Amino acid sequence: MDNSYLIRLLKEISDIMAENRDHLIEMDSIVGDGDLGLTMGDGFKAAYEKVADGSVTDAGKLLYQAGKAMASAVPSTMGTLMASGLMQAGKVLKGTEMLENADVAKLFEAYEAGVANRGKAKVGEKTFIDGIHPAVESLNAAAASGAPLEEMAAGAVKAAEDGFKNTTTMLAVHGRAATRGEASRSLEDPGAYVAVLIMKAFEKSTK
Repeated sequence: MDNSYLIRLLKEISDIMAENRDHLIEMDSIVGDGDLGLTMGDGFKAAYEKVADGSVTDAGKLLYQAGKAMASAVPSTMGTLMASGLMQAGKVLKGTEMLENADVAKLFEAYEAGVANRGKAKVGEKTFIDGIHPAVESLNAAAASGAPLEEMAAGAVKAAEDGFKNTTTMLAVHGRAATRGEASRSLEDPGAYVAVLIMKAFEKSTK
């Protein structure tokens, strides 16, 4: 695949965040400050629009530029975290012009690392990481077994959904939700739901 695939992927993420804007606002208003739907919608739209013309052929540069555009458009906590994921993926895929399936797994692995490094979050702390980490593990295993991209994506969606559901057993450690203490445990984490949406967008981009 050439890098037009990455533009398609960013378009699908931008579209799914716009479609789920109100749902994300509703979820975030329970545990956060309610701006998540706007942040994700505006942020991923800016990321996509920055690279939509196809003038950048290097995968790394494309993702890094998309991340920088997102960081400028939505300088909030979650916006910065998601932008950091894109920029880290850009660093890892620097110099790549043709993507293999393993590169796509590498992209999401780097995305997780970028977010985790910036936000200092670990698995089990009720964040985006709890949705993305199982998906990345699934992607790496599927890529190693030579699975087609569509199959990789389907497995990643299921893994992210399971990870998201598991956040209802976790105590929040970060952000406003953490101030609720034990009361935060039964709530779904909207950040982990963003990871589900990214994986669903990834699945759409493979069809």
